[in-house]
Amino acid sequence: MKNDDMHPYMIECAAEAARVARGVTAAQLSDPTHCPDWDVRALVNHWVLYTSHGLEHRALRKQLPEELTARDFTAEPDWAEAYAAQLDRAVAAWADPAVWEGEVDLGMAKVSATDIASMVIKELAVHGWDVATATGQEYRVSDGAARFVLAVVETHGDLYRQYDGFADPVPVPDDAPVFDRALASSGRDPRTGRLSLG
Repeated sequence: MKNDDMHPYMIECAAEAARVARGVTAAQLSDPTHCPDWDVRALVNHWVLYTSHGLEHRALRKQLPEELTARDFTAEPDWAEAYAAQLDRAVAAWADPAVWEGEVDLGMAKVSATDIASMVIKELAVHGWDVATATGQEYRVSDGAARFVLAVVETHGDLYRQYDGFADPVPVPDDAPVFDRALASSGRDPRTGRLSLG
């Protein structure tokens, strides 16, 4: 898939992520989530770091500094607005067609820029759903974006499971909505909001 096709999905999923972030209350940050050992604060911090700062740094071919990897983004009262602004910067960085060319050095491996972008779009959507589910919200995507996320999940699922990023796939009906199928393939049960830990 060309960057001209993928960038609109990045824009869409980032906008929905920002909307969900604005719906998270301070009181919910200490609530449990379906992600093992992560409360909402830990989940949000992971989401913010990799889908906004990480997305921009990948475009710029820079490593994430320790100052960012160690930061509690939710400690700031306006963290959701800061996240939305950082998402805008990250998405803008990927508007340059040249950014999609070549590889991104992750330190332990070099990965094509297109693959990196596709995986972060998936993170925006899947972790966006995680946050939404943990805080009583919905994460909504278009059918086109859902099909894209499903393709990424199916392509890289074994790799994510190797690093405990995904749980075992959850069975869903063949006629289930596309985004539900993407979530199920990543080990998330779209009906219960839980992970498959079997």
